[in-house]
Amino acid sequence: MTEIHTPRLLLRRWDEDDLPALADINADPDVMRWTGDGSVLDLERTADDIERWEEEWDEEGFGLFAVELLGSGELAGFTGLTVPEYLPEVLPAVAVEWRLGRQFWGQGYASEAAQASLEFALQDRGLDRVLAIARVGDSASENIIRKLGMVPEKVTTDPRNGNRLAVHSIDLTEYAG
Repeated sequence: MTEIHTPRLLLRRWDEDDLPALADINADPDVMRWTGDGSVLDLERTADDIERWEEEWDEEGFGLFAVELLGSGELAGFTGLTVPEYLPEVLPAVAVEWRLGRQFWGQGYASEAAQASLEFALQDRGLDRVLAIARVGDSASENIIRKLGMVPEKVTTDPRNGNRLAVHSIDLTEYAG
């Protein structure tokens, strides 16, 4: 089982006990505002997502981790790596993603988790390039992307919903760790 420990977080694979907490995060309109078309997700869709993420782990050797606070054991959300199949123009590619519950915002958890995921991609999984894709205007995600050392690559349109997306990248030669 792949686990990553950071100073405050445990990044780990998913278990059935995570579903209610992630469903609560996905049901928050503020959390989902910049994701996809901005719609909240119900329990069934959240369960489908976790199942898909676990399949990606099995098929690709990477995926999205559950993010757990070390101090309390609370599920804060997710981070990790995924193939952005919804955006064929950037493929083949792997992207780092994250989503945390609103009560965990503004404490550096997303940056800490995303940095650990990026390090996992470039150093453990041997990827030579990683993307981050954020909706244009999502300043919180843009801030995290800058902290990761990623550089703007292009702005494009999400073919699923017409939203503008900013694509950023970093390659192994640019990564400072």
